[in-house]
Amino acid sequence: MDPGTLNPYEHGECYVTEDGAETDLDLGHYERFLDVHTSRANNVTTGRIYQNVINKERRGEFLGKTVQVIPHITDEIKSHIQALGRKGIYDFVITEVGGTVGDIESLPYVEAIRQLKWQKGRDCLTIHLTLLPYLGTTGELKTKPTQHSVKELLSLGVQPDVLVCRTEHPMVKGMKEKIALFCNVDATAVIESRDADTIYDVPMLMQEEGLDEVVLRKLGVANAPEPDLTSWKDFLRRYKNPTSEVHIGLVGKYVELKDAYKSIKEALEHAGATNESKVHIKWVHSEKLTAKNVAKHLGGLSGILVAPGFGNRGIEGKIEAIKYARENKVPFLGICLGMQAAVIEFGRNVLGFADANSTEMNADTAHPVIAMMEDQKEIENKGGTMRLGAYPCKITDGSLASKVYQRKDITERHRHRFEFNNAFLNTYKKAGMVATGINPQGKLVEIVEIKDHPWFMGVQFHPEYRSTVAKPHPLFVHFVAAAMKEGAVALAVESVAEKA
Repeated sequence: MDPGTLNPYEHGECYVTEDGAETDLDLGHYERFLDVHTSRANNVTTGRIYQNVINKERRGEFLGKTVQVIPHITDEIKSHIQALGRKGIYDFVITEVGGTVGDIESLPYVEAIRQLKWQKGRDCLTIHLTLLPYLGTTGELKTKPTQHSVKELLSLGVQPDVLVCRTEHPMVKGMKEKIALFCNVDATAVIESRDADTIYDVPMLMQEEGLDEVVLRKLGVANAPEPDLTSWKDFLRRYKNPTSEVHIGLVGKYVELKDAYKSIKEALEHAGATNESKVHIKWVHSEKLTAKNVAKHLGGLSGILVAPGFGNRGIEGKIEAIKYARENKVPFLGICLGMQAAVIEFGRNVLGFADANSTEMNADTAHPVIAMMEDQKEIENKGGTMRLGAYPCKITDGSLASKVYQRKDITERHRHRFEFNNAFLNTYKKAGMVATGINPQGKLVEIVEIKDHPWFMGVQFHPEYRSTVAKPHPLFVHFVAAAMKEGAVALAVESVAEKA
């Protein structure tokens, strides 16, 4: 039905939209590039397609007709593809069909594309992404896989208008013409998409190849304005020419698969560019962290970020990382479970609640400092039932959060079932951990800070989802700046020690 119940090892991160849809991580890329919020209308899965058709059949909408893949499933797919276009606010709707040509799972989608091309004529354009593998032994790119892929697509009734060819090396002279001849496309419509230093180079490379001009010409769009990529080029300049560097540890239990923290990584990159600093991320597996080795793994880092997640695995390592950051005054940012782990750590090591825990990890703890929200207790179905999407938060004057956001009222996206237990709110406040961000409706704690620390913040929400190239998230910008300051102090101390 949605990516919310998929294992991160299999899928990567689950990206959450403003309206609370759990979606594929690719939507995060689209938002980071376009600086336009997506919604549940921007992502559809096969589960939802079939569920919708079955629901219609149950309601009798097909009047007793036999329900089939064609036309019922394909009609549902076409309806979803065209839904955003019907709103009248977009000039283009770009739809990515996942998988590979020939996959059984994608066949209804390819058939839907064939029908759309037939129905809409010049108002519909298909771009086919293919591979040009490089054979090291002969030192050449091979076009055969592209030819075969296009042949397979043609057998399904779809003639691609544009071919985008992924390649590790530049295409040699005459290769575009050869592909065009065998694949029935214009030579100008064969686009080279070679490996780039960063994904943020891709728009510039595509423009150099003339992809935008080809698409507009084939769709019959005339008098289109010249693209203004000044701000994008400025971002790339700062990103590629840093004046300093900073080392930040990202502590999580899925660090083998970096896509599980894709939005966090990109948000740190955006913040690095804003601060004109190269962010070096050290990926630290929380399962491997113990009280004995935490200094070895985290020593020398200028900032520590404890990542979100679910379940008991790796939680004790996250708590050790937070203890290290708190005691050694290292700038710290905890996100979702990272914030909850900070509350647990403070409860155990400052308040003296030895068994302080979340009821997610230990339902019988005498000090449930993190507990399930009341409206979540009766829910049985796992998918799409968490506290999802954007919720408001009111920030306390004079707090670190107020310096970061520069305003009292904010909204941020969420994905969680457990929350700071307000029964312990005053106890924590007296000891120095203060709730500086509160949801005004449910009085849920959104932000916690520690007063006697240079930069320590835990947030229940996911700020990474909102960071874009055009608008890097202020929380990450300030966190990276704090880490840079910490790194500069450490270097100064080291220099003085060397002179002594």
